[in-house]
Amino acid sequence: MTEIAVEIRDVVKQFPNPGGGIVNAVDHVSIKIKDGEFFSLLGPSGCGKSTTLRMMAGFERPTSGQIYIKDQLMGGTPPYLRPVNMVFQNYALFPHMTIFQNVAFGLEMERVSKPEIKRRVEEALELVRLPGMGPRKSAQLSGGQQQRIALARALVKRPKVLLLDEPLGALDLKLRKEMQLELKALQQQVGITFVYVTHDQEEALTMSDRIAVMSQGKALQIGPPTEIYERP
Repeated sequence: MTEIAVEIRDVVKQFPNPGGGIVNAVDHVSIKIKDGEFFSLLGPSGCGKSTTLRMMAGFERPTSGQIYIKDQLMGGTPPYLRPVNMVFQNYALFPHMTIFQNVAFGLEMERVSKPEIKRRVEEALELVRLPGMGPRKSAQLSGGQQQRIALARALVKRPKVLLLDEPLGALDLKLRKEMQLELKALQQQVGITFVYVTHDQEEALTMSDRIAVMSQGKALQIGPPTEIYERP
């Protein structure tokens, strides 16, 4: 039996709109994401995909409905106590720190021992194919390399689920294509569940095991890429 990594049960997220009414950014969405799956939320801007991801991360609370991660009800669990990590579009690296310090940051917050930090950071840099880059500053890196460092920083904490919010959006087309293949290979290598937000149909079809197509806060269709492509 396949384990479920993330379950979203009838989740609604409402925001007040400027006119004084209420808008359903996420409208009764239910999704089950399997363990070790590369799962994408696909749709245009404002369809609710990033809001859904932020609720998984704990940055937003559902107005109603439940989110379970690894069979644990998340409820009011704060982001830092959830078994997830998030990679943002703008990388969010600390410019004044070295690459090693950037990747080690989360482990230092958890008071992991120095030798263990060194070992795990080196392992993470190896994983994203940037070994030996530890002493450099992030400003010395290209966009693609910075994106990999952001990935290493997220993976070093060994989350059960990795949440990725349009992480390739800032890269040029050629680099984006390369990183798509790399990300997919990396996900298969580490075996962690990836939940990936994108508005790029081709990107979702290339990388995903399954896709949820979202529009106006609803999940209209959930299935493997071939089914989404051939029978939308």
